[in-house]
Parts: sequence; structure tokens; C-alpha cells
Amino acid sequence: MHSRELGRSGLQVSAVGLGCMGISFSYATQLSKEDGVRLIRDAVGRGVTLFDTAEVYGPFVNEEVVGEALLPFRDQVVIATKFGFDIDFATRENRGVNSRPERIRQAVEGSLKRLGIETIDLLYQHRVDPKVPIEDVAGTVKTLIADGKVRHFGMSEPGVTTLRRAHAVLPVAALQNEYSLWWRAPETNGILAACDELGIGLVPYSPLGKGFLTGAMSKETRFGESDFRSTIPRFSPDAMEKNQLLVDLLKQVAGEKGATPAQIALAWLLAQRPFIAPIPGTTKLARLEENIAAADIQLTEADLRRIEQAASQIEIAGERYAPQQLAMVGRDAPPAGA
Repeated sequence: MHSRELGRSGLQVSAVGLGCMGISFSYATQLSKEDGVRLIRDAVGRGVTLFDTAEVYGPFVNEEVVGEALLPFRDQVVIATKFGFDIDFATRENRGVNSRPERIRQAVEGSLKRLGIETIDLLYQHRVDPKVPIEDVAGTVKTLIADGKVRHFGMSEPGVTTLRRAHAVLPVAALQNEYSLWWRAPETNGILAACDELGIGLVPYSPLGKGFLTGAMSKETRFGESDFRSTIPRFSPDAMEKNQLLVDLLKQVAGEKGATPAQIALAWLLAQRPFIAPIPGTTKLARLEENIAAADIQLTEADLRRIEQAASQIEIAGERYAPQQLAMVGRDAPPAGA
């Protein structure tokens, strides 16, 4: 597996990581703890070093799976987790965003315990809290770094102004945002430009469009109520029928390269910047191996121009989130002292 540095942070990770959320959260098909541990260890054995989880995945149970799986390999891997939600520890109810300093410290203590580690390699703010100045958030994480409980600070889906304000207090090592051929807003909303300028790594989640870009779905695909894609406009039958044009493009390029649509989608992402490390998720070993192999695919400048030209003619249908989740992305925090 090839490795990459996340921005100028010094944090080296595998070019393709593993998003662990779907092992035990959000999708209809979930793994038992034993199977989840086995899949994560299979990833380690194949060279993956970046593993992503969060307190809210479950809540809590995903961190436990990740922690158990990676315990024997602690010095070989980078473990990323996230804070930012107000979770009732008794009922496990998610009561919305909460990045107050005391809640951050509480979340970190819980994550350290569940992961079975002494230091979190990469700690993200999961979503911006519009009630808490980002300077207070970054300052709290800075203290946790000084205390040896965290190594690097990250953010997920912030507004670009808030990202810059946070970075001025504490260097942001990595930004976790949705980014793929069917969601390219980071190219136009200032996020990718800020990463270039400030030396921040970009860790795209849902790099395969929550499975759509693999080519395994169609307008006939139906999702169970426990699958969060059932609430996403982009996965309505009408939207999937229109968005099939993008999958057809990937299939055409893949056929010429002896690859799969998913591998071309990941190879395209890797070609955008040297500091990009996507974290596709899966519950299947075959898909894991397919995703890892994408790091070996080289798209030429001609390939990239062709994909760009064809993709620019395709209008993607449907919002990427339901309204409630959409309201939590791209937000800015209030000014310090507010």
C-alpha cells in the first residue's frame, strides 16, 4: 500500500483508509463484533493504516469494535475518531451537536476507554456547533494535545471561515469532507483551496457515493428503513436513474483499464491532490481488496481530462443529505467571546 502525508502535519497514512462506520451503524447490513474485528484486521494485513470511527457511531459500539481489532497493531496504525454530539450515556440518545469544552473532554475520555488506547491519533470535530466559538473548541483540543491524550486535530464539514479561524488557534491536520465525482463542492466552496494554502490533509468520506459509484445499484434498488440512504434524496429512484450516467462513465473507463467503477472513482480522487486519503467503507472482504487495489491504478493526464470533460456534462440529481443532516454541514461557529 502506498502512503501519503496528510497536508503538512507529518501524519503518514495509507493512501486508502477504512471508514468503519458501516460495520455497525447506519446501513441495513451490519456485522457482528467478531466479523467486524476480523474485517478490520484483514485491512491491516493488506496495508491499511488509517481507520476512522466516531463516538456517535452506534453510539459507542463502533469504537469498541475498532479498539479491539487494532489493539495488537497499535504502533502500526492511525486511529481517527470524532466528538461533537450530545449523547445521553444512559439512553444513547443523540440530542444534537455539542462542542462545549466540558463535553469535548468527556467525549475524549470515553473514546480513549472504548478504543483501549492512551492517545487518539486524529481527533475530529464531527460537526460545527453554531453555539460554541471555534476558538474555544480548538483551544480545548490544544490542551488535550498538551496532556498527551490527542496527537492531531481535525474537522469534518466546517464552513471555510470557521476552518481558517480554527487553524489560526491550532493547526488542523486533516479535514474530513464528502468529496467524490458526484459531490465536488470542495472544489468550488473554498475548502480544497484552504487545504492547499494551509497544508491541511483531506480525508474524503463517502468517496464511492455511499455505494452508488460501485455500479451495484440501479433505480430498482430499494433500501430498508434502517438504512439511512432511504432518507436521502439522491437515492430516490428518479435521482438514481439520472445519476446512472456517471456510473456509465466510470464503467466505460474501468473497462478500458481492466478495473472496476469503484477503483476508477477512487483513483480519480487520489489523482486530485497528493494529500488526499479517502476512507471508503465496506462490510465485505472482496470490496475491501477492490478498494485497496485502487491505489495502484494510474490515471494519465489524458484519462483525467476525459473524465473531467464527460463528468462536466452530467448534472447530478438529488441532495446528498436529508434536510436535517444538510443543515449541519458547511456551518460557521459564532465569533470568539460571543
